Amino acid sequence: MKKHRRKKDAVAKTSPDLSAEQIARLKELFPECVTEGKVDFSKLRAALGDEVDSRPERYSFGWTGKRDAIRLLQTLSRATLIPSPKESINFEATENIFIVGDNLEVLKLLYKPYFGRIKMIYIDPPYNTGNDFIYPDNFADPLDTYLQLTGQKDAAGNLLTSNPETSGRYHSAWLSMMYPRLFLARQLLRDEGVIFVSIDDHEVYNLRQLMNEIFGEENFIANIIWQKVYSPKNTARHFSEDHDYVLVYARNADLWRPELLPRTDEANARYSNPDNDPRGDWKSSDLSARNYYSAGQYEVLGPSGKKFKPPIGTYWRVKHEKFQGLDKDRRIWWGPSGDNVPRLKRFLSEVKQGMVPQTLWNYSDVGHTDEAKKELLEYVKFENTNNVLDTVKPTRLIQRMLQIATETDEGDIILDFFSGSASTAHALLKQNREDGGNRHFICVQLPEPLPEPEKRLRTIADIGKERIKCVITEMKKADEGKLDLKVRVDTPEDLGVKVFKLAESNYKPWDGTEGKDPGGYAKTMELFTDPFIPGWKPENVIWEVAIKEGYGLNSRIEPVSSVKGVTVYRVTDSDKGQTFQICLDDRIKLSALKALTLKKDDLFICRDAALDDEAAANLALQCRLKTI
Repeated sequence: MKKHRRKKDAVAKTSPDLSAEQIARLKELFPECVTEGKVDFSKLRAALGDEVDSRPERYSFGWTGKRDAIRLLQTLSRATLIPSPKESINFEATENIFIVGDNLEVLKLLYKPYFGRIKMIYIDPPYNTGNDFIYPDNFADPLDTYLQLTGQKDAAGNLLTSNPETSGRYHSAWLSMMYPRLFLARQLLRDEGVIFVSIDDHEVYNLRQLMNEIFGEENFIANIIWQKVYSPKNTARHFSEDHDYVLVYARNADLWRPELLPRTDEANARYSNPDNDPRGDWKSSDLSARNYYSAGQYEVLGPSGKKFKPPIGTYWRVKHEKFQGLDKDRRIWWGPSGDNVPRLKRFLSEVKQGMVPQTLWNYSDVGHTDEAKKELLEYVKFENTNNVLDTVKPTRLIQRMLQIATETDEGDIILDFFSGSASTAHALLKQNREDGGNRHFICVQLPEPLPEPEKRLRTIADIGKERIKCVITEMKKADEGKLDLKVRVDTPEDLGVKVFKLAESNYKPWDGTEGKDPGGYAKTMELFTDPFIPGWKPENVIWEVAIKEGYGLNSRIEPVSSVKGVTVYRVTDSDKGQTFQICLDDRIKLSALKALTLKKDDLFICRDAALDDEAAANLALQCRLKTI
């Protein structure tokens, strides 16, 4: 009798292997250059021909520790995200997400569910000023370090530390921290997505080079100057530093275009109608230019009989025939008496219904640091002023970015993985309320201990959660007794937040069998009959499976009531249009699964030990089977 052969796959237990994925993409382009999963660089050079730069000296950007940073990027994450409904608001329905954890580990976990889905990223990373750089990247085991720092494991001497300027690797350490995070951030952006990064003079030069390497110099968009203070600092040793920078890079500059900013009353006030033109308000602009234009050398006759040539060293912008047509259409302004140098009339009704973004952002338009701190104190009540953050950004600054980089009704996702006090989340909620938008945020913050922990606020992540909750509470209060007059597309205003926390995997870690006798090996294998750690919870396991299989954090988990005898859950990611069903029972009989009516393309997940060989083989013929 022929035995059934088991045909099943195992669920992913770590974040995706970035190196393997990059090799797979390279194989699609150059299949002849990849053999047995390895890149043959000699064949790749031959395939690229003259495009390979083999010069011994060439322009490049490097720093001490770059290889370690790349190795850290390639280290798989064995962590997971566990839900915290008690700390959330409207957990089941909201699409706003706040994640407590080290952002590098979180970005690795978000890589598969959110690859190419983020419309805009804004980050305000540590400026590396000597005391604010506290991200503890341990190249050997980043998750273990994080668990120790947050008190989830016994401490082993790994503490949060600053990056003082006396360090021999001052700039290098900062670059090594930023490199893997920005690399992953780029993978999450949509093709028409964009990233904004706040920075000051300490690292703007290095950050620009780093982002050129990761995003490509051709995708640089702008270096915005933000006037962050409204009065000079007379105590400054040399100059009063009045501005910070915001570097802007697109995922693909050929595809990304900024949204126009709303026209301001100040801009519209520049238009008037002194000659009662029926086409409405207008303003005049110069008709001459300094660039040589052979067809722009002519003389014109004004209404008063006065003749005009372009000023010395300039030329008319248009040909004589074009000028005459504009004059006939009353689009030339000769002044109140008809004897001024001619200027072109530009009508308000004909200009763009918005303003092109500029690179100089004044505090009067987007706020300043004092305004930012007042906003924070308005929503978060501190017991100790030493816990108030000093580097908060005003919500108006981030709202300007949202206006430029997102659309109102497309459900755009905005990511901030250096969330701090959650200014980005606050700004997004404000902007949605002002323009009826349905944008959603994903914010990530390390639970860095406050200088003097309080009963309610112990970490910076606590500040962010508290601020979001207070903003939502205020907005709900403002809505009481009011009719919703805002026109919203498809979905109502999302006044909620879903909290997740970075934690150890629910799967037992394999510690190897080196040095063990056959009896010890058998005993170890017996322990792995149950793949889960002691005290595991079904909800946490299901979320880990979903995330590592590429399902987003807005997936819905629902029990399947039609199945008798076993407990089955259905997980649905409506954003990506995918579903799987999962059963975590110790044993499963196929007869109990008949009600699921599983089909060939359906994904069903269960424990490996829950099925015998025959049941596994039969189920694998019926659907896509994966086991834990």
